[in-house]
Amino acid sequence: MTKTVDMVITGAQVLNVLTREFEATSLWIDQGHIISNLKDEPYQAREQVDATGKWLVPGMIDAHVHMESAMVAPSELGKVLLQHGVTAIATDPHELANVAGVAGIQYLIDDARQTPLDVFFMLPSSVPCVPFDDNGATLHAADLRPLYAQPEVRGLAEVMDYGAVERGDADTLAKIRDANAHGYHADGHAAGLNAHQLNVMRNAGLDTDHECTTVSEALARVKAGMFVFLREGTVERDVQRTIGAVTEANASRFAFCTDDKTIADLMTEGSIDYNVKLAIASGIRPALAYTMASYHAANAHRLTDRGSLTPGKLADLVVLDDVNQVKVSRTMKNGMWIDEEATTKPLAFTATRIQQHATLTDLALPLTTGKANVIGVQPNHIETDHLIKQVPVVAGQFATDLDQDILKMVVVERHRNTGRVGVGLVHGFQLKHGAVAGSVAHDAHNIVAVGTSDLAILRAIAQITHTNGGIAVSDDQQVTATLPLAIGGLLSAASYETVAQQLAAIKAAYNQLCDQPLAFDPFITLSFLTLPVIPTLKLTDRGLFDYDSFGLIPVDCGR
Repeated sequence: MTKTVDMVITGAQVLNVLTREFEATSLWIDQGHIISNLKDEPYQAREQVDATGKWLVPGMIDAHVHMESAMVAPSELGKVLLQHGVTAIATDPHELANVAGVAGIQYLIDDARQTPLDVFFMLPSSVPCVPFDDNGATLHAADLRPLYAQPEVRGLAEVMDYGAVERGDADTLAKIRDANAHGYHADGHAAGLNAHQLNVMRNAGLDTDHECTTVSEALARVKAGMFVFLREGTVERDVQRTIGAVTEANASRFAFCTDDKTIADLMTEGSIDYNVKLAIASGIRPALAYTMASYHAANAHRLTDRGSLTPGKLADLVVLDDVNQVKVSRTMKNGMWIDEEATTKPLAFTATRIQQHATLTDLALPLTTGKANVIGVQPNHIETDHLIKQVPVVAGQFATDLDQDILKMVVVERHRNTGRVGVGLVHGFQLKHGAVAGSVAHDAHNIVAVGTSDLAILRAIAQITHTNGGIAVSDDQQVTATLPLAIGGLLSAASYETVAQQLAAIKAAYNQLCDQPLAFDPFITLSFLTLPVIPTLKLTDRGLFDYDSFGLIPVDCGR
């Protein structure tokens, strides 16, 4: 008797990731899985799909992403990613975890169950990011261990505290062991590490990295035995700088990730499909680029049920109209075409805390000689420069320096109402008047602001306190635009279309405060100026942090 199957797709060029070549063949699909990739089979299909002139590739996988950076709930994010051919992501929920602990992680897991997108959770390893961070929660190995009972949990996310690894911190090593004990792996985070330090990370069991910004860094990680995720986010734009490390011989060690990307950029540029497009434009063969985007990512995360269009694998695939320009025609998930958006809405979240009482006095920045340590923004990168500048001083206080583009920056603790306020200086935001403030500030997610006057800074801070989280732009008289982020001060409860419109509005409002539009995203850039595990100068609510000495330093060089 002839076997009847659900579907056959004929006429297309089908990617075989094992040979890294496209083949003129058919795909036979039944019960959500591929059962054959032979052109002719003794099957009868209930549905026949003629894909002549198309290309079929496996569903793309984002190997490392913080979904919170999209500023929408997981159920909304899935609607966008599936349109771009992404059928699975490996996410580190440490943003909401730093705000609300296990409750934040559980919220993301629960809401993600509303989308057909497969969301695999790598448990956050560093909450807080460093011991001196004033965040909203502390998660030890014992706190994370019960979460492995949930099928979406697949390992340990980026271990950022190299010092804890090097000194053999018991809790950090326990988190790694727990991931291994459940058959999973642990991601690394090797920003700024040398070859010896990479070996320390590998010996601890960390086997991936996504922090490469040069070809030499990428190759050093491959030589150390790591999988390397080449990143293209909203700020961290590294694919074109690192793709030269990939060869036919070593390509199996490379995959793609976005790390941090806003919903607006995901809608306009795309997700992993954009990484693939950049790779192809840089000279990578299309078959190899799509293999990196699927099979290699699946291998890195031990996702053995997907990543190739071969018998026994999930029928997760993408139909392309143009293989070189990565034009997605349709996406299939578990054997079903994703042609219509789900009608889901984000689940309710009640654990948001925006508590602060900053005053003008808290924002004072006394200087003696005017020689100061200044954070230098690197456009489209999360690393910063350590600048030493001569800045104006009036009555013993820093005075805004528009000529040199040196502005006051503040970080206000917002989880426990401690009253801590860190004040520093930053170069690169090009504001001529007004201020911007946000409750997205990696990784502690306190309130961060930059502006040309203390009054404008306080006005923007007051606005996001009023909305219980968000991003606000203020001119010298009033708040001009707001993006409310009611879910932990990180995510909006609105639809992705609404959030994209609000992002456009706050960006337009920001540009009104400058002589010309910025060539980078000011909001995500500002949010990373508080992350102490990335070189080199950063600002926390406790003060100015120097990555090189791994300690606090004064703003005033005259002391």
